[in-house]
Amino acid sequence: MSKYDIIVLGSGPGGYVTAIRASQLGFKTAIVEKESLGGVCLNWGCIPTKALLKSAQVFEYLKHAGDYGLSVKDFDKDFDAVVKRSRGVADGMSKGIEFLMKKNKIDVISGYGKLKPGKKIDVDGTEYSANNIIIATGARSRELPNLPQDGKKVIGYREAMTLPKQPKKMIVVGSGAIGVEFAYFYNSMGTEVTIVEYLPNVVPVEDEDVSKQLERSFKKSGIKIMTSAEVTKVDTSGKGVKATVKTSKGEEVLEADIILSAVGIKTNIENIGLEDVGIVVDRDKILVNDFYQTNIPGYYAIGDVTPGQALAHVASAEGILCVEKLAGQHVEALDYGNIPGCTYCSPEIASVGLTEKQAKEKGIDIKVGKFPFSASGKASAGGNKDGFVKVIFDAKYGEWLGCHMIGAGVTDMIAEAVLGRKLETTGHEVLKTVHPHPTMSEAVMEAVADAYDEVIHL
Repeated sequence: MSKYDIIVLGSGPGGYVTAIRASQLGFKTAIVEKESLGGVCLNWGCIPTKALLKSAQVFEYLKHAGDYGLSVKDFDKDFDAVVKRSRGVADGMSKGIEFLMKKNKIDVISGYGKLKPGKKIDVDGTEYSANNIIIATGARSRELPNLPQDGKKVIGYREAMTLPKQPKKMIVVGSGAIGVEFAYFYNSMGTEVTIVEYLPNVVPVEDEDVSKQLERSFKKSGIKIMTSAEVTKVDTSGKGVKATVKTSKGEEVLEADIILSAVGIKTNIENIGLEDVGIVVDRDKILVNDFYQTNIPGYYAIGDVTPGQALAHVASAEGILCVEKLAGQHVEALDYGNIPGCTYCSPEIASVGLTEKQAKEKGIDIKVGKFPFSASGKASAGGNKDGFVKVIFDAKYGEWLGCHMIGAGVTDMIAEAVLGRKLETTGHEVLKTVHPHPTMSEAVMEAVADAYDEVIHL
């Protein structure tokens, strides 16, 4: 039986990052993967979707070439080629993980891993043991009872990335990050898209001002949006699909070629041996302490299978923290209140910290500033004036409570707010930090200035 210091079960952005950091710290490390290195994120999630979205963005630019003083007379899309490019990007990233495993001398064990008592893992009949086992098996598309996925007419995100034919009409159920990203992609490609959202606002976890702006931008692009609506019945017996949607005004039947179910995720914790080992689970989440130890010594869990935010960068951070603690380093528990969230539709969305509503519900006296990209020179020059930056500060102490952005490139800007909050910066310190001109990032400084009644360009 092969013996390791650490075995990681699952090779997504939580698992493979954990394995690399463990190896760097001197642990003899192995990683178990039943499919492709990189997990869902690299192969079927974060990376290939961004490739699809880039194709959509380029196509949008071509359609609006005249806005930039350019004449493009002959252009079209090749849906198959767009999908093929996306798969090529994903394959390249997965091969990159293979290289990193070899570089860091990590043994890759291919097969289905199942936990065993005594700090062991069975992989397709072969047992491996370790001093510590870290579970990083991730999650998959969640299915609703009234919206079962058949993989053809009712699909999840995985099928949405590799459809053999572009649908003429699509219904997207759910308007979280997955739903609105695919809605933007298919709408840009020419599909008639309708979003059905159960809650009153699209992207419901975001600040309400962000939700309203996205709805305006999407409607301007031709996407139909139904909020406070629920799909109660689906009929797939005909050529396409019919969805019965319940709204405050009654029922409406929508017809489409395909329904994309984007109603969240379900953790991959079934049939991995949790019950055999005695690891405690609450609903579909593995319970862990601040350093990802389960109730059974020697067994740890990170990423989507634990109660924290189901985000790739959270899984990576948790894995690094977990193995650094195992190495005896002094580490602090992760601050889940300072995790950035990003959505890559167009306009992009990025946020961190409290929304205005959450701050008010906590009874905090706040200062709120907002700067629209319509007043930004860089945004005007780039032809991307939709959106804004919104900041929220504690009025008494100047603490940066939250930052919410919607617009072009904001997912690359949010790190300023995350770092500022980590370093406990105040609004006045942001104001005295010189931002380069002309950039989109100036909108952060201007929004802070607005909060303190010092805004220049409004």
